Amino acid sequence: MVEKSSEKQWEQLSELLGKYRGTRGSVIPVLQQAQEIFGYLPKDVLLEISKEIGVPISHIFGVVTFYAQFHLDPRGRNIIRSCQGTACHVRGAKTVLQAIREKLGLKDGQATTEDLKFTLETVACIGACGLAPCVMVNDETHGRLTPQKIGEILNQYA
Repeated sequence: MVEKSSEKQWEQLSELLGKYRGTRGSVIPVLQQAQEIFGYLPKDVLLEISKEIGVPISHIFGVVTFYAQFHLDPRGRNIIRSCQGTACHVRGAKTVLQAIREKLGLKDGQATTEDLKFTLETVACIGACGLAPCVMVNDETHGRLTPQKIGEILNQYA
């Protein structure tokens, strides 16, 4: 499932690092832009960032693991956020989540499909309690779900 980085991506990273070399407080913006380039933050990219901006890898790794916006593994083109908040929970969010996992063929502990089409995340609340249970796929909210509706919804993004 690990994608190979392209030469173009490494050139973009080099250009990015050249812009920020010697700039204090550049760790987060560099990581954000590097993640835009690669889609996630592979280990070799983190090591290169550390070397080029002169910040210890332990600090870089601490930032990456502290903020939820950063990802150490490849992510799918479509991000599914399954709400597990109270309203969704009492209206069957667990069965909807299980239907999503089954439809995508995700094994226990697996969040991203092998083909990198989907990444499944659980969230505490989407803020659409009146539509419970609900999921967001990318920026679109789908509500009043049942396990039977999942296939139709996911097919829109396949």
